[in-house]
Amino acid sequence: MKLTFSLKRLASTTLLSSIVAAAQTSPPSAHTDAANAPNAIRVLLSAELETTLASQMVGRITTLNASLGSAVSKGRVIVAFDCSEANAKLQMAEADYAMARETLETKNNLRKLEAAGDMEVTLAAAAADRAKATIAVSRTLIAQCTVLAPFSGRIVKLHAKPFQGVTMGTPLVEMVSDGPLKLRLNVPSKLLRSLRIGTPFEVDIDETGKTYLAKITAMNARVDAVSQTLELEARIDGRPVGLLAGMTGIARVNGP
Repeated sequence: MKLTFSLKRLASTTLLSSIVAAAQTSPPSAHTDAANAPNAIRVLLSAELETTLASQMVGRITTLNASLGSAVSKGRVIVAFDCSEANAKLQMAEADYAMARETLETKNNLRKLEAAGDMEVTLAAAAADRAKATIAVSRTLIAQCTVLAPFSGRIVKLHAKPFQGVTMGTPLVEMVSDGPLKLRLNVPSKLLRSLRIGTPFEVDIDETGKTYLAKITAMNARVDAVSQTLELEARIDGRPVGLLAGMTGIARVNGP
């Protein structure tokens, strides 16, 4: 009985040891090979344009035409503020300008009759110019009541909510542009002599598990003295589907 139990225990131990040994000696994945390959460099996918739209005024949001991941076209109103005060100031400025023009016209007529001096005409003209400038200021303030998309793209982050009160400079939304993405990477400076604009290389993207062919499109004019690396930008050939800004991967750049 004891001998049978010992044999079973020995067989189980031997089987477990075999499984562990097989796992330790199993061939690494292709992605692991890429990560451990010589000249393997981490890369980041980023949009051509990305920006944070901020408030240019103190006010209350009345409209927020944005949701996470939504597409927006250039010139579309993304955020609108309560603009009643700015509109009222514009009406006041237009009324002041109309009155200033009437005053200037009257002074000019009196000057022809030698009933008003040159100084009075000059002051009336200055008042009219000032009133006209006030109209321009009011219209500028009204323009700040709406935040327009500076380019076509997608919303990637919302900082504000409808009916929220904000101050000048408060972040509202973040957006990235449509179109081809660019790769950003830092290569060891020792590879500089073998790299040029247009140099091809392969890149494995972690999130898709696929390999893509890319080409260098820009090279920094300065090597970082601390890390001894050079910043590069590149583009993946074609427009493969499934790639998003923020994805990362591994580039295999051929060295000298």
